[in-house]
Amino acid sequence: MLLHAPLLRLPYFWDEAGYYVPAARDLFLTGTLIPHSTLSNAHPPLVTAWLALAWRVFGYSTLVTRTAMLVLSAFSLLGLFRLSRIAANLPVAWATTTLVAVYPVFFTQSSMAHVDLPAAGLTFWALAAYIEDRPWKQVLWFSAAALAKETAILAPLALFGWELLGYCIRLGWKKNRLQESSKETRWQKILPPEGRRTRCLCLLLPAVPLAAWYAYHYAKTGFLLGNPEFFRYNVAATLNPLRIPLAFGMRLWQLFGYFGLYLLTLVGVLAMLRRPQLERRLEKKTESAAARPRIAIWMQAAFLSVVLAYLAFMSAVGGAVLARYMLPVVPLVILALVSTLWRRARYWKLIVGAVAIAFVAGLFSNPPYGFSLEDNLAYRDYIMLHVEASRFLAMRYPGDRVLTAWPASDELTRPWLGYINANPPFRVVRIEDFSAAQIDVAAKARRHFDVALVFSTKYQPPHPLLENWDAWQRIKEKFFGYHRDLLPEDIAQRLGGTIAFSKEQNGQWIAVIAVER
Repeated sequence: MLLHAPLLRLPYFWDEAGYYVPAARDLFLTGTLIPHSTLSNAHPPLVTAWLALAWRVFGYSTLVTRTAMLVLSAFSLLGLFRLSRIAANLPVAWATTTLVAVYPVFFTQSSMAHVDLPAAGLTFWALAAYIEDRPWKQVLWFSAAALAKETAILAPLALFGWELLGYCIRLGWKKNRLQESSKETRWQKILPPEGRRTRCLCLLLPAVPLAAWYAYHYAKTGFLLGNPEFFRYNVAATLNPLRIPLAFGMRLWQLFGYFGLYLLTLVGVLAMLRRPQLERRLEKKTESAAARPRIAIWMQAAFLSVVLAYLAFMSAVGGAVLARYMLPVVPLVILALVSTLWRRARYWKLIVGAVAIAFVAGLFSNPPYGFSLEDNLAYRDYIMLHVEASRFLAMRYPGDRVLTAWPASDELTRPWLGYINANPPFRVVRIEDFSAAQIDVAAKARRHFDVALVFSTKYQPPHPLLENWDAWQRIKEKFFGYHRDLLPEDIAQRLGGTIAFSKEQNGQWIAVIAVER
């Protein structure tokens, strides 16, 4: 609460305003699990129900929304701490939890009304129950994670595949009578322990409540996986043999390099070249030295199966390659690297501290490559720019018709999002973006709007990497929805208007253009 205090009253941003808050508000006002003020994306309703409950108890406000999400974020960190302590030890748990808490993507998502972080937190609790061999607890947590976001079902399915593989390998040993072979001894360290009570079928049970939700959604809407446009954008248009390896490379970067993760990955790899540190132990009044233990190999293999499942699936689906989609597995990578540093590096605490400083710096400074604004505090700059421009519009041009693009089109027509107090709200003429093609189309229909609210829809670094590589620009445009926004001066010239208001902050800009008659 203290770290997020300056952010708790911010209006809703991007997908918050576009889907999750409207869906929760529909549930709050009408009691329907399927939203009607926005197109349903078939996301399970657990998080939206949590928000609706918070509003019912404490009243509707952004402060209540962001506080309710922070409760889930704190619970997620507690689950990660418990998982790390069980898999490794207390020092590794403290270091891992601290690094994840200040990692820019996790920090900014902590107070935002999205479903990815709660799904990740519930997955951590489920993984802890899996390691402790508590089948019904893991069924409960994995089911809750899948009802927070459908992609969380990847974790139990990946573990099911790993358990099934272990069962088949052991069955092969028994048939070939290789129980005492050295080959089996090596594999025993990797496979799940044979004496555990966990059964493969328990890992399939979380799919039952998720299937029930989709059946309910289909019965109510006639669509199984969301509306047709949502399915086309996130599934049909992404299953391309060229796009998948490109997305896979981007997912690898988000796992090991994004926003300072490359520092932790680098020092973790270098630490692997060193011998384990020795610890003094006193046993039966006799002092001895033993190497610091690693996370059990079978646990690492289980984590790896979950990571690979997310890598494969998130490379094949998802129109926007957003870093928040990987939140369930990035902390697992951080846990493995921190455990490696603890085991092999003498001054591992100083290294973890340096990485934490790099993460905090990433919150306030933008990288030299394009990124989603929601991944650090750039989203706050966006919100403040839009609040100021919206208030200028309400003061100078009340009741006028406004040309703009999403999400500003929702910000100007839905006062409960927190941007305007105008009543009635603005009449909006919407275009897709502020590229040259879209602005030229709008210029031909100038009689339909009086003023234009234009803004940067993507962060453009001052000197981006691969800026002069035309082939990469074409690939981004074809597969990842990339476009270049015109500057306010160029837009004003094409629309035949004058700039009445403009402001720029940390690489983002917004402007109000009055169209001349």
